[in-house]
Amino acid sequence: MLRTFWQGSMIALLAAGLVVSGCKKKSKTGNDNSSSVTKRSVKQAALQVFSHRHYPADKKLFKLFTKKTGIPVVVTQNKADELMKRMQIQGKNSKADVLITVDAGRLVRAEQKGLLQPVSSKTLEERIPANLRDPKGHWFGLTRRARVIVYAKDRVKPSELSTYEALTDKKWKGRVLIRSSNNIYNQSLLASLIVALGEEKAKAWAKGMVANFARSPKGNDRDQMKAIAAKKGDVAVVNTYYVGKMVNSKKKASREVVKSLGVFFPNQKDRGAHVNVSGAGVAKYARNKEAAIKFIEFLASEEAQKVFAKANYEYPVNPKVKASKLVQSWGSFKGHKINLRLLGVNNKKAVALFDAVGWR
Repeated sequence: MLRTFWQGSMIALLAAGLVVSGCKKKSKTGNDNSSSVTKRSVKQAALQVFSHRHYPADKKLFKLFTKKTGIPVVVTQNKADELMKRMQIQGKNSKADVLITVDAGRLVRAEQKGLLQPVSSKTLEERIPANLRDPKGHWFGLTRRARVIVYAKDRVKPSELSTYEALTDKKWKGRVLIRSSNNIYNQSLLASLIVALGEEKAKAWAKGMVANFARSPKGNDRDQMKAIAAKKGDVAVVNTYYVGKMVNSKKKASREVVKSLGVFFPNQKDRGAHVNVSGAGVAKYARNKEAAIKFIEFLASEEAQKVFAKANYEYPVNPKVKASKLVQSWGSFKGHKINLRLLGVNNKKAVALFDAVGWR
């Protein structure tokens, strides 16, 4: 009887041991729920970036952000209007955490469509001048571009140039090249003139420009410079970074074109040259708001601003960072210091004025 009791006890102990052993095996194979939950919580959720920009420098910076923070960046690239349309249609189901686009006019458009949310960041306020960001924090400028006059060195003297307004003088008849009125850069330029001069004078400027066109507007900023080289016109209005891209183009023909051109910053004796930005904002329904703010703060850091400046010939927004040597070679300039939100606010007026004067 004692033997039977002893045998029964041993069997019970062996069974308990097998149960414990089985539990340990489950934990090692990852089937234990508490273990897998812990691992998932450590993993960072990917930051979803909707970007209109398409430059190698941006990809480099996104990888650097991931390396520094451990936060993966997933980029969706498309035209600005397409990205905004997608965010609008998807609403709360949108995956977008950050929207990046070019031109303050587009950034304001995104804000007005309710696609961005206001954020507060002392870091961004310190790194980005007030006129280059939305007053309520819906968007922040990341790079600056100046819209300047380029001219044929063999046919135009710098002393002949002065302001955007002076391009309407009769002496420039049949000599001015510029993009169409559908272009957001031109819409923002006219919006800045509405702010500086009032609607009537801005309209008169647009009408005077049309009268002096060397040809019907077509092509991008590079095409305007090529047209000068081909002697289809003598002056053009372009963004500075396009000049930089042509200087360092892989195509010899593009490099030869820009060698024949000079860069002139208008309105230096009054308000300054027209300046615009590319920028970013936190999406209204961002699922990773904290990471999104951290991401924009990184892009405004000295480290990231140096990459923007060197790789894409844009002016930094961070005052502590200098422009590239090529950009500096064009000379220092005074920019028109208005809050760039006004460019978006006056966009519809600008488009209406273009239509009124026949600028196609």
